[in-house]
Amino acid sequence: MSAAREPTVEPMRNQAGFTLLEVLVAMAILAVAITTMLQLSAQSLRLLGLSGEHQRAVLLADRVTRESQPEIEGVESGQEGPYAWERRVSLVALPAEQSPPTGVAPRLFSVAVSVRWGGSRSVEIATLRTSVEPQGSRLR
Repeated sequence: MSAAREPTVEPMRNQAGFTLLEVLVAMAILAVAITTMLQLSAQSLRLLGLSGEHQRAVLLADRVTRESQPEIEGVESGQEGPYAWERRVSLVALPAEQSPPTGVAPRLFSVAVSVRWGGSRSVEIATLRTSVEPQGSRLR
């Protein structure tokens, strides 16, 4: 007679798979990674918005500078949407040796445009422009 052998219970150590602790650690790492990626994404959207505002301010300053035809010194200001601008025009003195001996003397103006928005944000650009004095009005 052959006696029926009862199956022996083998320990679970030989079976493949993950323990509950390993799954929890993997989930925690995944949660930290996802949270970090969401924060980076939100930060990049904020920076993209700030970059757009800065670009619009620079374009406005450039346009205001190009629109000026300096004839006299002075300060002008204006508002365009959320942007407030100020244009300062001042005469730059040229040395006598750089003036032409005859003909119309050019005048050199400094044009500075400042654009402010959002409380503490601002952009300033400056350039030099020439203007020709009318005949007979040359300063001596």
